[in-house]
Amino acid sequence: MASLETTGRVQAQLLLVDDDARLADMLGGYLGNAGYRVTVAPTLAVARQVLAAKAAQPDLVILDLMLPDGDGLDFCRHLRAVPAAAGLPVLMLSARGEPLDRVIGLELGADDYLAKPFEPRELLARVKALLRRGAGGAGAAATLEVLRFGRLEIDLGERSARLDGRDCVLTSHQFELLVVMARHAGRVMSRDQIMDALTGHPLDAFDRSIDVHISRIRAAIEDDAKAPKRLLTVRGAGYVFARKQDADGA
Repeated sequence: MASLETTGRVQAQLLLVDDDARLADMLGGYLGNAGYRVTVAPTLAVARQVLAAKAAQPDLVILDLMLPDGDGLDFCRHLRAVPAAAGLPVLMLSARGEPLDRVIGLELGADDYLAKPFEPRELLARVKALLRRGAGGAGAAATLEVLRFGRLEIDLGERSARLDGRDCVLTSHQFELLVVMARHAGRVMSRDQIMDALTGHPLDAFDRSIDVHISRIRAAIEDDAKAPKRLLTVRGAGYVFARKQDADGA
């Protein structure tokens, strides 16, 4: 079956890092039937070998939290520290559904988090959403568009943000969140509105993932993340991206 999700080359390549052979076999078959090419790595060592190889580089990593030779959180931190993999979408899986685990995973750079057990259809939906974000689904016109706010520029074609010409390190999900806020500059957006713009689905009642990603974006684009001037909190309402910044004459 041909994949409907591509990255501008061929059908998307997924790297599934999970030592549960039964689950990996089931997910590999399910995602394969949906049109994806799936490489299974039962250990972090194998995952590193796959990423180090030049051929069949993954477009997305599905990463279990608990692995026989290490912690998925540490591996996620490692990915974000490697320039070639810094923007690679990561969907984290865990049998531990504790909110703290989710927050830590997102703080370390995961784009999304799914607690086990889960429905394969939900995993597939999240994979599609992350790949759409990674492919920049705004169309061909976006490839030439650069949003400029004083010293900060957001290049939709390159999917990068720069402050004073210096690259701001963001995950794919964080970049998409930044674009949503920048496109609505000057407008206060609630967490629900932000998540709906990103995925088309409202937040769960206690989902604080937006707050975690906002914190990471601030660390990348603000001069002082503790005193933000670009991405502001409106207490009790949500967040607003400042319309005027720096040389804009704010």
